[in-house]
Amino acid sequence: MLISLMLAAAQPALPEPTDVPSDAPDCSYDLDAMLKLDRNDFDQKMNSGWRRIGESGGCEAAAAELIREWRHAKRDHASILYWHEGQMRASAGQTDEAIALFKLTYKAAEDDADFGWNHYVAGTIAFLQRDRERLDNAIKNLKLVPKPESASFKKPDGSIVQMRWPPNLNVLEGFAKCWEESYENVYGNRDCSTSPSLEN
Repeated sequence: MLISLMLAAAQPALPEPTDVPSDAPDCSYDLDAMLKLDRNDFDQKMNSGWRRIGESGGCEAAAAELIREWRHAKRDHASILYWHEGQMRASAGQTDEAIALFKLTYKAAEDDADFGWNHYVAGTIAFLQRDRERLDNAIKNLKLVPKPESASFKKPDGSIVQMRWPPNLNVLEGFAKCWEESYENVYGNRDCSTSPSLEN
């Protein structure tokens, strides 16, 4: 008995549980409820689906994992889902993973002649890879995309949105303007943006 007590006394004390910092972001969500959402509600509506998580500072990695879970559960591999997951991973500092996802969104040249999406993708990847020459080339090429007669589209709620042309030029120019900053600090930052065009 005495030996048992001595051995017990010799054991190191277990550390006290560490409390979660009070300022830690709440990245929790109900996965079952998320998986019940259709693509529009999950991906396109503000304050819904992954956006509700991703727009909370510090929850970008959690949002990326949520998009991945939803994609696989729904077997929905639309390129915009890869793009948004990539954006969340880029914001979380997961650069290699983000680049791999962005590369999956390139379109066939004949399908992109009138929009310039591939230039946007190339410029974003160039920024993440710290390749200024390729970013500048992407900006130059995006500016050459001819403007259509009507640069507008209908949102799911029926409202019409007019785009400045070309789309996403302000994002790439923001990368150039704030070249030394991280993706997280540049994307959507009004101090880096050069014009309020539509962002994807």
